[in-house]
Amino acid sequence: MSGVQEQFEIKFRLPDGTDIGPRRFPPASTVATLKETIIAQWPKDKEKGPRTVNDLKLINAGKILENNKTLSECKSPICDFSGMTTMHVIVRAPTSSKQSDKRAEKKAKDFRCGCAIM
Repeated sequence: MSGVQEQFEIKFRLPDGTDIGPRRFPPASTVATLKETIIAQWPKDKEKGPRTVNDLKLINAGKILENNKTLSECKSPICDFSGMTTMHVIVRAPTSSKQSDKRAEKKAKDFRCGCAIM
């Protein structure tokens, strides 16, 4: 064994079609680590960039990746990370605390009325 750990080459496709990367990541890298890289490399000229890893979703082979999973755990027969892999980045729209409060109030009111939406 040469002791060299295999690395995955990944680029991140942003919502506007531009890319970050490609960059190489070890198989033990978590999805949260990938998201931190995206935040650090986010183009400064783009408005409404993500602030935290929870502002981002990564999609690979049609599957939303969980923050606590490693790249090794995300491998599947559909996506084996051979060659370069493109992951799609979804940015959650920021919500103001007023919007969040209104939603919470509406849910509580709907629940009290017995007309909770399922």
